[in-house]
Amino acid sequence: MRIVLAEDSILLREGLVRLLTEEGHEVVAAVGDGVSLIKATEEHTPDLIVADIRMPPTHTDEGIRAALEIRTRWPEIGVLVLSQHVEKNYAAQLLTTDSARVGYLLKDRVAQVEEFLESLERVHAGGAAIDPEVVRQLLARTTHVDPLGKLTRREREVLAEMAQGHTNAAIAQKLSIAQSTVEKNANTIFEKLDLSHTTGYSRRVLAVLRYLGS
Repeated sequence: MRIVLAEDSILLREGLVRLLTEEGHEVVAAVGDGVSLIKATEEHTPDLIVADIRMPPTHTDEGIRAALEIRTRWPEIGVLVLSQHVEKNYAAQLLTTDSARVGYLLKDRVAQVEEFLESLERVHAGGAAIDPEVVRQLLARTTHVDPLGKLTRREREVLAEMAQGHTNAAIAQKLSIAQSTVEKNANTIFEKLDLSHTTGYSRRVLAVLRYLGS
């Protein structure tokens, strides 16, 4: 996988470069600000970009703005953003754009190397990779919403796993239930959330996230 990395912390940037290289990926550029990220993406047309949300010069939204521009200009490139904390507004901006090749992880997740690498592969393959803590806060944020209140405990567990970007087979394994049970719960969830018209795995995940973040 060819990757452009954007992170203003030199230590974290160099650590990620080393990790990705050791795993057989090619880091074609490693930069420290949003403008350089756009330029590197234009020059190298990578398979995936990994970017911090907050970068110089203001350390506010330079990374997410660059990521959104990349998704608009090069929709075939996967975009995985990293954040120190859950930024609900920034998450909503990213997750309500096109429905594939998108990820939002907290930086703590990088330390869990296998999960981080699996998230990269999932985004590269056209899916979504959403940090469990982001999903948890979005779910908590919407407990007052009537349709969500109609979900059973099991349906909420399945919804949380779906929103992270896991397949039905992966959800079945994680929750120790049959895949047919996951599929049944998923269909019920979409009926209750009035999302049954949504088709396609990635589109269904982001449709749920749009609903939860609205």
